Amino acid sequence: MTTLVIAEHDGAQIDPSTLNLLGAASQIGDPVQLLVLGHDCAAVAQAAAALAGVSQVLLADNPQWVTPSAETLARQIEALMPAYDLLVAAHKMLHRGALPRAAARLRAAYLSDVVAIESAHRFVRPMYAGSVLARMETQSAMTLLTLRPTGFAPAVGTQGACPVVDVATVTPDHRSRLENRETMGSDRPDLSRARVVVAAGRGVGAREHMALIEQLADHLGGAVGASRAAVDAGFAPNAIQIGQTGKSVAPDVYLAFGISGAIQHLAGIKDAGFIVAVNKDPDAPIFSIADVGFVGDLFDVLPALTAGLPAAVDTA
Repeated sequence: MTTLVIAEHDGAQIDPSTLNLLGAASQIGDPVQLLVLGHDCAAVAQAAAALAGVSQVLLADNPQWVTPSAETLARQIEALMPAYDLLVAAHKMLHRGALPRAAARLRAAYLSDVVAIESAHRFVRPMYAGSVLARMETQSAMTLLTLRPTGFAPAVGTQGACPVVDVATVTPDHRSRLENRETMGSDRPDLSRARVVVAAGRGVGAREHMALIEQLADHLGGAVGASRAAVDAGFAPNAIQIGQTGKSVAPDVYLAFGISGAIQHLAGIKDAGFIVAVNKDPDAPIFSIADVGFVGDLFDVLPALTAGLPAAVDTA
């Protein structure tokens, strides 16, 4: 089977999640090709050509890819897919909008949020907010997938650069367009890739109390996260929401303060290596999946942890 992987990048360098996507694609077999969408990103394509396991890089260079719409991406996928059996992309908003559109037009199979690959036609994905895992089998000759990158081991190594081929870009679909993008500047690690995440729930009580969460995160060199309840209450911005309707994280250590553990939140932390939960309610659902649980007041526990845990050492 020939697999096409949509590369994740910021216009200057390949995002590490692309290696996870390549690791997933390699489970199906060769050849694996990489699609780089962007503008003035030939350097990204050349860097991608040296990633182990990539047989060819397709470069779609056009100003429209600076702020693409799901409709335009669907058109590009539709134009390219007849040469491929499988398309793999990260499970993010743009791809969740584009891939179903393209699949419908191509009469192809589409599966979202895949967390395991058993064969070229058998995949595993969560259902009911992660309470069960469903094994799905496709019968279509063409399959489009969004994958949860944290569920797959990254590809490792490099190779001699494979060919980079320019591909024709489609006419943009202007029925919807991105008006603006707001980003949060931060010196903390990216939430999706942080080794330590300190997260707050509704139990923090107020926006000003988030400072205690941030102090511990900075002390440990980690990222700050929040449950949807904390975001809805105005304690934290939507950009750091974790869960089914937010980001999925896979840190080595996940510290949850005042988070009850709704199933939607647990769906976003299932790949965490070690979970520490602090909650006043001894029956909070998060204790059922925590490796270590503290029943107590987070306002007592947070300062004690900040004072007692060793600070992160910068090894850069």
